[in-house]
Amino acid sequence: MTENIPAEFEVLDERFAGVGGDERVERLYQGCRWAEGPTYVPAGRYLVWSDIPNDRMLRWDEMTGHVGPFRAPAGYTNGHTLDAQGRLVSCEQGGRRVTRTEHDGSVTVLADRWEGKRFNSPNDVVVRSDGSIWFTDPSYGITSDYEGHRAESEIGADHVYRVDPSGEVRVVAGDFARPNGLAFSLDETRLYVVDTRREHLRVFDVRDDGTLSGGEVLAECTAGSFDGIRLDDTGRIWAATHDGVHCFAPDGTLVGKLRLPEKTSNLVFGGLKRNWLFMTATTSVYAIMLNVRGAVPVHA
Repeated sequence: MTENIPAEFEVLDERFAGVGGDERVERLYQGCRWAEGPTYVPAGRYLVWSDIPNDRMLRWDEMTGHVGPFRAPAGYTNGHTLDAQGRLVSCEQGGRRVTRTEHDGSVTVLADRWEGKRFNSPNDVVVRSDGSIWFTDPSYGITSDYEGHRAESEIGADHVYRVDPSGEVRVVAGDFARPNGLAFSLDETRLYVVDTRREHLRVFDVRDDGTLSGGEVLAECTAGSFDGIRLDDTGRIWAATHDGVHCFAPDGTLVGKLRLPEKTSNLVFGGLKRNWLFMTATTSVYAIMLNVRGAVPVHA
């Protein structure tokens, strides 16, 4: 059964005015240890997310409101996204790899090494319209047994990677402390990447050959640190923080907030009109219907 809490919006700039919606936020589920990686699957009208320490993935059915298991064990999955064919692409911290769930339920390994060395623990992932897969690889899953398996880093650094459609893996950014959430601008000419340890959001220009330039700090977090990020269809950046979700204009101005009662890890726009905002926050999954829509995903 869902639980409703008052929707607490804070408008800090006129560019956030009018983005409200429901007067309540629904708690769809409570009972996780650390909820992460929400992804809405329009073909089935359901939300899937990770409960990392419990090594499971859960599924909320939009039509019935029922929550049940999606996969367990799940390789300590963290972030997920969908590719152009609607297949689930996942970051497995336990397996230290990026995988794809095929339509028949089988799992294909897309990448598990760079230059012969195992990744640390892939964290969050996005797919570009050219079919390339971009993901972050901090060491959260190997620092202890809580969110993966304790191990030494074989690479010795935390990078951002690109997997070409051919399967070639290359580092696209290597000067992060703890890279985390990432998202492309609407025209895919810019890539936004969170550095959670440094508590800021950076922006890169994406060249035609898939390499990056720039990397300046676009925004600093004012409530703990950033985690997952998503864009709406106006180009605003919505970022998970310790007190809820912060919204930034493309120029980096903090324009508004939606506060939640728990530390927020990630978010995704979903629903048939992409105007549901689903948020994972510590033990729970929250949802609210807004007056804005999420950016058009590659699988649309």
